[in-house]
Amino acid sequence: MLKKQLTTFLFSASILAMVALAFSSMQLTGCGVYRFNDISVPDSVKTVKIDQFQNRATYVNPQLSQLVSDRLRQKIVGQTRLRQTNTDNADWVINGTITNYSFSTSGISQGTEATNRLTVGVHVTRLDTKSGDTKEYDVSRNFEFKASLSLQQAESQLRDELVRGVTDDIFNRLFSDW
Repeated sequence: MLKKQLTTFLFSASILAMVALAFSSMQLTGCGVYRFNDISVPDSVKTVKIDQFQNRATYVNPQLSQLVSDRLRQKIVGQTRLRQTNTDNADWVINGTITNYSFSTSGISQGTEATNRLTVGVHVTRLDTKSGDTKEYDVSRNFEFKASLSLQQAESQLRDELVRGVTDDIFNRLFSDW
């Protein structure tokens, strides 16, 4: 009886392993498209130029556009097969504009502010220079912080999380089309 259960278990496990292997091999190979963790880049695209993001928000954090631009460059070069170029003959050109950088009260406790929210919005454009196709994306992310912090303290405390979060959202929109 135990031997029969063990045989059934091993057979089921081997079937499951084969299905997982077949599925993962389908994910890694494709028809003319590079895929890794839902990142898709056509085979014909080899280079990318990421322009310095502009900051057109009402309130301007003077470091933000540089930090987001640099982090996006690092992420694209590190997680795709694309090569960065600064020339105008790149296969893809990515531009961005910080459109929103605002603060609001997000939580009240016993009649006083308990938490505040920093909202960051970015408009991103990806131009495919070979096809002339342009795709535009809007990304927005909220960051909560204690109301007892000053604006400068909150910005300092949230800087790494903010840059990482906004950049991750931009990357996902550019390469996953979600």
